[in-house]
This record gives sequence, C-alpha cells and structure tokens, in this order.
Amino acid sequence: MKIGMLKEVDIRDLWKHEQYDFSNWLAQPENISYLNDILGLTLVDVDKEAYVGSYRCDIVAKDETSETKVIIENQFEASNHDHLGKIITYASGLDAKVIVWIVKQAREKHRSAVEWLNNNTRSGIDFFLIEFHAYRIGDSEPAPKFEVIEQPNDFIKSSKTIGSDSGNNKSQSERVAFWTQFKKLLRMVSLLIQGKLLRIIGTMLRSLTAPVISG
Repeated sequence: MKIGMLKEVDIRDLWKHEQYDFSNWLAQPENISYLNDILGLTLVDVDKEAYVGSYRCDIVAKDETSETKVIIENQFEASNHDHLGKIITYASGLDAKVIVWIVKQAREKHRSAVEWLNNNTRSGIDFFLIEFHAYRIGDSEPAPKFEVIEQPNDFIKSSKTIGSDSGNNKSQSERVAFWTQFKKLLRMVSLLIQGKLLRIIGTMLRSLTAPVISG
C-alpha cells in the first residue's frame, strides 16, 4: 500500500497578503466556520478592516451565542511586539471581549504574554493565540490547520469575580486555597529578608559611627 507524505506548504504561497488575501478567505462563511470549531464560537456579522484611529483591524465579528464582539488580527510571520500592541489597542478601541491573534509562528515570549493577559484581565476578556499552517499530501489541495497555542483559562478568571460561583468543585477550591497560602508565604519570606537586611545595615551604620579609641 502506498502512503503519501504530509508536507507543509508556505502559507504565503497560498495567500500573498494576510490583510487582504487571507482576511478575504477567512471571512467567507465556510472558512470562518472552521475557525468557529477551533474557538468554540459562532461568529456572525463578519466585517473586514475596521478602523481604530489610523490603524485597521483585520476582522471584526460577533459571537451569535453571547452577543460578544470578537476581533481577529492576522500575521503571516513570527509574532512580534508590534502586533501584540495592536491587538490590545484594537480590543480597547472596538470594545472587543474576545481577541484572536493568528500568526505563522508564536514566539515563546508572546505566548507567555498572552497567557499573562488571560490570567490577569477580568472575567469576560479572552485572548487566543493561534498558529496557522497549511499541509498537502502529494499533489492534493492544501489543507489549512489552526493550532491553538494559548487560550483563556476560565478557572483562573472565574476565581477573580466578586462572589465566585458556589458551584466550584472541591479540586478548584483546594487550588485557590493553595495559591492563597503560597502568596502569604512569599510575603512572609519577603518581610523576613527585608528585616534581616535592615539589621545588617543597622550594624554597618553603628560600626561606622562608633568613636575610634586611640592607643
């Protein structure tokens, strides 16, 4: 039996420009539905190139289920600080609650940044970092693949809300208790270190100011 080999295709060979070619392709109903399956959303009212000041967000849509505004920013290269700043600017300017950043390659520092945003923004603001690739077998048509690199951590966000859901299970409650105690321990260690440093500094100052007794 002959088996074909899976080969990656350079996405720029398929879409020359992410803002025009790829955004137009992604905005089509049959393609946005593929992204819906990955994100667990139902995106409708898809618009391209919404302006925020002099900048343009690639795609703006609405999640039909939650009525939440969603923005999508495409980047056909390795993630960079410029686009990280853009997605935050677009989210603020368009009052988006779900932010999707699609890149060719997600650098570790930007993966960490998106993870931090998901862990430290209030509940209801969700960031997705997704790598986009394309593959073919032999002479077949290229097949797209969205790979989720970072996504919202619902447990961490829900634990921040005032009056958290009483339905939290025992495992979640134990995790919250553990990290609460851990933070207290770190604070205590910090205070002990600061106290020790103050005692050392005090000893040094006393030695410097002590009168010198000549023989």
